[in-house]
Amino acid sequence: MANKPTHPGAILREDVFPALGISVSQAARDLGISRQMLHRILAEEASVTPALALRIGKLCGNGPNLWANMQTACDLWQKKGEMERELRDIPTYVAV
Repeated sequence: MANKPTHPGAILREDVFPALGISVSQAARDLGISRQMLHRILAEEASVTPALALRIGKLCGNGPNLWANMQTACDLWQKKGEMERELRDIPTYVAV
């Protein structure tokens, strides 16, 4: 299986918030979410929802697509690992 995609929380934790010079508390206030929820995202224990992707995209000025796409990549990678056996049994058809 391919390498695990980077969780958006890791990017926020390691790169974005330090570069913006904002604390987790300030970011949570600005995003309109609890510090506990933001900590769960930064710890890669919670997902970035579409609504949160919109909020983060506004905060960072880069829109929601990056954040939503990163989360989707993580979710698909995880689910593919969980469904590996099941997916092997499904045939693949190619239109001609």
